[in-house]
Amino acid sequence: MNAHRLAINAYVYAVLAFILAPIVLILPMAFSETAYLAFPPVGFTLDWFSEFFGNRRWMAAAQFSLTIAVLTAVTTALIGTMATYAMLRGGGRLATLFQVLLIGPIVVPHIALAVALYLFFQQVGLSSTVPGYVMAHSIIAMPFVVFTIAAAMSNVDPALEDAAMSCGATRFQAFRYVTLPLIMPNVLAGGLFAFIISFDEPVIAFFLAGIRDKTLPRMMFDNIEQDLTPVIPAIAVLLTLLSVAVLIAAALLRRWAARSQIKPTSD
Repeated sequence: MNAHRLAINAYVYAVLAFILAPIVLILPMAFSETAYLAFPPVGFTLDWFSEFFGNRRWMAAAQFSLTIAVLTAVTTALIGTMATYAMLRGGGRLATLFQVLLIGPIVVPHIALAVALYLFFQQVGLSSTVPGYVMAHSIIAMPFVVFTIAAAMSNVDPALEDAAMSCGATRFQAFRYVTLPLIMPNVLAGGLFAFIISFDEPVIAFFLAGIRDKTLPRMMFDNIEQDLTPVIPAIAVLLTLLSVAVLIAAALLRRWAARSQIKPTSD
């Protein structure tokens, strides 16, 4: 291994260590017997998990976040599929404009987007409402959904739809029975990414949250400000397990997508 490759590998491992170090430090605190955060943890207990699942306010916040995340996943999967189809099959200047706008939620800081959405939703009455949350979370999740679906749709030969339409199918029927089954694994994977993005989103939720209906990340911020206990690391453990499960499901869906792709054969 030459010095250049060694330096690159060292840089990559340093970045990974910097990202994973907070996780390694915070997760063991969820099992500490002390009523305050301590590292290394003292003893071993699962009481903080029991306190989370047994607390009515925590469960209400988790259910509220779950509802918003599911609706966001469904919304972005439907709209993202239609938008990706129009972008790749339609072409033209509108497709280019859509691609530019699609990068916006990734480039614009979430704090700026949250302030803009808060001011807009206050005017139209969507602040602190489920539709408002779903719309806001769909905006930040849409790029990831579209990119995921586009990766599969770009590998589907448009001639397959043309062949279906030449046999009497409408364009919608050709998409439904030919293209959609081939890209369905990526549609589901995009929905999973949207779900986890919505469930873990703290910044926009902080601006849109009302007095009673609060998402789980917003409740965690309130707990940190008022009464910091190992319940927070316990929730972090659960969210980490949820993220890992989503990543595993997305990997399985990508493998399913790879197997379902129609490979051209040479005569």
